[in-house]
Amino acid sequence: MDDQSIHTLLSLFTVNPLEASDLLGLLLIGILLFFSAAISGSEVAFFSLSPQDVEELQSGDKPRDTRVLTLLTRPKKLLATILIANNGINIGIVLLSTILVNSWLSFQSPLTGFIVQIVLVTFIILLIGEVIPKVYASSNALKLSRIMSKSVEILLNIFSPLSSILINSTDFIERKLGNKRNNNVSVDELEQALELTYQSGHSNQEEQKILKGIVKFGNTEASQIMTARMDVLAVDTTTDYKDLYQLILESGYSRIPVYEESFDNVCGVLYIKDLLEHLDDENPNWQALLRAPYYVPENKKIVDLMSEFQARKIHLAIVVDEYGGSSGIVTLEDIIEEIVGEISDEFDDPDIAYTKIDEKNYVFEGKTLLVDLYKILNIDSEMFEAIRGDSGTIAGFLLEQMGRIPQKNERYSFDKYTFTVEAADTRKVKRVKITLK
Repeated sequence: MDDQSIHTLLSLFTVNPLEASDLLGLLLIGILLFFSAAISGSEVAFFSLSPQDVEELQSGDKPRDTRVLTLLTRPKKLLATILIANNGINIGIVLLSTILVNSWLSFQSPLTGFIVQIVLVTFIILLIGEVIPKVYASSNALKLSRIMSKSVEILLNIFSPLSSILINSTDFIERKLGNKRNNNVSVDELEQALELTYQSGHSNQEEQKILKGIVKFGNTEASQIMTARMDVLAVDTTTDYKDLYQLILESGYSRIPVYEESFDNVCGVLYIKDLLEHLDDENPNWQALLRAPYYVPENKKIVDLMSEFQARKIHLAIVVDEYGGSSGIVTLEDIIEEIVGEISDEFDDPDIAYTKIDEKNYVFEGKTLLVDLYKILNIDSEMFEAIRGDSGTIAGFLLEQMGRIPQKNERYSFDKYTFTVEAADTRKVKRVKITLK
């Protein structure tokens, strides 16, 4: 800055000698700035405590831990108290600084004095009273909340009448504007929020998987989780009882769909427990025991379907397409597995059908679940999970990635794995060879 610029700047104001009252004012401003920083930091500290921090507080036996938990039980009152105290302190800083600046500096123009006071005071309050403490508090939330718990508790009692008025006022406004607020949150936004919590270490992989299942639960349709008609175990009404009995023993299913002529005409569902009282009969009329089937469209949301299962006290529904044909079946277990993952019971076959040719080559059935593939080949599931979409089997994965039904000998490469279709027809992939590069 040259001499001319300095002379021009100094011509805007004159500096008066400092008096004892000015030094006292500076000291008071410094104290108020400290309080402002402490209150601003406590706001971030209290409201950014993670679930792990709360668990640590609950397991602690110190009075300050109990105080923090007590304050968190009244979040609206806590926030109102902090805002009232912080704004009161900032108003005090502004008033004192205005008096101090007018006493120390004499401005040639009132506008110049106003601008200098606003810019200078605002910058100091934002930097020292807001930005620095909040940055510190965001990474030291538990420590700062413990330190400030006693002070905030005292402020809570002091400003209780004012905070109550503030809370009642905001509640009144919320009630008036309640119908106009839009609280809808998209699935993508929820998934992004879950991703942030996982990256910050607030949830482990299993918890993350369950939370993602809950998020997607409302948008998942029956067709996405159903067992396709080709994989459904169903019997014709003309089936002999001895054959039916043997089929029940081999399958282990508690409910079996029954059809007339074709699976497109499901006429009932046989509950195996209904047969128990006829075990001593040589040839019971099992067709008379059929219960009425429950049909749902392919686009039925599983969240609604689960409610209907609960209301009707049933566990199985027949999924039909737009033409009225049967696409498959969906069970209560299928719905629950969307949240908690694969459920294995005593009837599930623990031995997955596959052939190990050598250390680099394996042959799997197309209907083999991807989760089983991960276990057998010791695959990092995250790579597949990132692109697999809604598919749950090897065949479904190939169909989704290739966008069509691949034919025999067609190949698809992903990362260090090559999938070769060994058997397929015009409707599905039956067998796949997987080669590790």
